[in-house]
Amino acid sequence: MKRILSTITIAVALLSCQQATSEEQVLPNTFVRIDGHNLIMPNGEKLFIKGTNLGNWLNPEGYMFGFNKASSARFINEMFCQLVGPDRTEEFWKSFKNSYITQEDIHFIKQTGSNTIRLPFHYKLFTDEDYMGLTVNQDGFTRIDTLISWCKQEGLYLILDMHNAPGGQTGDNIDDSYGYPWLFESQASQKLYCDIWRKIADYYKNEPTILGFELFNEPIAPYFNNMEELNDKLEDIYKLGAAAIREVNQNHIILLGGSQWNGNFKPFKDSKFDNKIMYTCHRYGGEPTPEAIKNFINFRDSVNLPMYMGEIGHNTAQWMSTFCKTMEDNNIGWTFWPYKKIHDSSFVGIQEPEGWDKIKAFSEAPRSTYKEIREARPNQEEAWKAMQAFIDNSRLEKIVIQKEYINALGLKSE
Repeated sequence: MKRILSTITIAVALLSCQQATSEEQVLPNTFVRIDGHNLIMPNGEKLFIKGTNLGNWLNPEGYMFGFNKASSARFINEMFCQLVGPDRTEEFWKSFKNSYITQEDIHFIKQTGSNTIRLPFHYKLFTDEDYMGLTVNQDGFTRIDTLISWCKQEGLYLILDMHNAPGGQTGDNIDDSYGYPWLFESQASQKLYCDIWRKIADYYKNEPTILGFELFNEPIAPYFNNMEELNDKLEDIYKLGAAAIREVNQNHIILLGGSQWNGNFKPFKDSKFDNKIMYTCHRYGGEPTPEAIKNFINFRDSVNLPMYMGEIGHNTAQWMSTFCKTMEDNNIGWTFWPYKKIHDSSFVGIQEPEGWDKIKAFSEAPRSTYKEIREARPNQEEAWKAMQAFIDNSRLEKIVIQKEYINALGLKSE
């Protein structure tokens, strides 16, 4: 009996030690924190974000494949199904997810001098909806878990960006929506958006590799007659998501982007409704001067919270160099868009495989009737061979390093 009691005592002691260790892992000083305009790392040093976006990996966008009309994940999937059938399309997406971003890519990003990665993801990775080759048992947590393990090995921070929210938050191809930001009018979509963030925040509440949660990307495109009405709803929808996260997670920063391509911060009236907020802006054009981003700087100063440029890119190397200097001088960290895509204007470029021109032609052809699909479809075996070759060409050993772009950002290309 004494031996049994002794064994129980030891087991309880071990459990207590495990619990203590777990509690130590979630101490506030193990996470990036906010101090005025600055982000502070656990060692007390300032974090100035420099990095890139893993666009297209878990949220496919047509132009990164060289497509125009097949511009969103849903349109690309439909086009591939018409081209080679649903079974091969499913196989393509599974291979694509395994190959497009690998541990070698994350190591390469670290070697450039980057310290942060922004991960755009589709909400469907956390539902049982048809998405990228799966309809049940979606692999969102598995993919992010793996990425976190790679980031942890390299000492990189990770921002989780819901690029495609339920119902759509933008109303354009970038959110894979139906052409309108239904999130702002649909209670069902709002509930799903909150449920997913609550689940993600709870799952990763002890993970300091994650810098923060970006509730959604580039809300409310400027195309709608009721744009101002939608803008008035933005902060309340953000508050819903933030409240869902805070039910289970007090550790991580919450990132909020302005309306109209993350460029308009006038909708924010209650800027400090949460005590761990930072704001995120985007800029692709205009003059690369402080005057061009004065509205971002003024808003940042008015709320005394960090401002971060979540996306820059698609410009000349000279523009990028000047703009990065402007942001550094004004204490606005950045992540370049995107890390990888077909051709150039990225960290690394994918070369078009043989036969890809025929796939692009099919993607641009009229396909509104079955007759048009049949008439436009190229040889299916040749198309399938090209799709497999695209995946192979996206591997790090096959890509073309865009040294001029990387160097223009003040990073290292080799």
